[in-house]
Amino acid sequence: MFARMLEFVPKMEKKEEFLKAVKNEVVPILKKQTGFVEILPFFPEVKTEKARFVSLWTERNHFERYEREWFPRVEEIMKPYLTTPITYQFYTLETALCEHFEKAVAA
Repeated sequence: MFARMLEFVPKMEKKEEFLKAVKNEVVPILKKQTGFVEILPFFPEVKTEKARFVSLWTERNHFERYEREWFPRVEEIMKPYLTTPITYQFYTLETALCEHFEKAVAA
């Protein structure tokens, strides 16, 4: 499994609007993508810390197609709610250490 972690500092006063935009505009785009598994949003408890959104994909090539074709649109949706640009990192999810998670995804 493949993961990408987005990091950014959100405008905390617009958190609810941001979550609504992600739920109503971004998640439907993601759900239409081949290989998309889930998105995990992590919000900081301290206003100035970064939020992190992890998207999980079955294979890197599925994610790469999404990044080329759809991520510029997603980035535009998110931009008004951020105080910093989005940065991202890529990871391989070692599911051998996450037996419960792997079973839940497979179900």
